[in-house]
Amino acid sequence: MPDELKFEIINEIGVVAEHKAGWRIELNRISWNGNEPKYDLRNWGPERSKMGKGITLTEQEIRNLHKILSTEVDFLDEMEG
Repeated sequence: MPDELKFEIINEIGVVAEHKAGWRIELNRISWNGNEPKYDLRNWGPERSKMGKGITLTEQEIRNLHKILSTEVDFLDEMEG
C-alpha cells in the first residue's frame, strides 16, 4: 500500500472559482511530503476534506504562466473595446 500523501499549505493565495456543494478551485503554495513548496492549482472539497486532480508549478513556471495570461487578458480586453 502506498504511503499516505502528506501536505502543508504554506500560503493560501486565492479562490479561482466556487462550485456546487462547496467545491472550490484554489491557488495555494503547498509543501508535498515535506518537499520544497510549489504553487498548486486544484479543486478542494468543503473544508478541504477531499481534493481533486491539480497541477503544481515552480516559481519560474508560475512567472511564465503569468506572462502568458497577461498577454491573453490584454487580447481579451482589446476584443471587448
